[in-house]
Amino acid sequence: MKFKRQRSQEVGVDLTPLIDVVFLLLIFFMVSTTFSRESHLLVDLPEANGEAAEAAVQQIDVVINAQGQYAVNDRTLVNNRLETLKRAVSELAEGDRSLPFIITADANTAHQYVVRAMDVAGQLGFSKLSITTERANDDR
Repeated sequence: MKFKRQRSQEVGVDLTPLIDVVFLLLIFFMVSTTFSRESHLLVDLPEANGEAAEAAVQQIDVVINAQGQYAVNDRTLVNNRLETLKRAVSELAEGDRSLPFIITADANTAHQYVVRAMDVAGQLGFSKLSITTERANDDR
């Protein structure tokens, strides 16, 4: 008796379901991931070398301590809000926008408070803005 020989099927793995699962996982992770822009950069701030400028007779001097409290021409403000700082600077300037506007901030002051003082100077129209620095040590 002669039996017909059956064709042997090629043994293989069907990858279609596996690819479907991988794409579903990819979509899941793309949807559930939050994209936050955090940057951890090492910033080396410059130091200033130069002669101290001669102090003007009349100027607006804004001093900011490490906690973000403002003092305008040695007068401490009651809070650190933008409106309070703006009102104090306006009263001292008496409409003279050509006065030098000097910002002195503690090294540990948050950047927000320095930018707020610069914003007040810009909003009120001061064009002579200076930021004080500490003289660099030359023993490097």
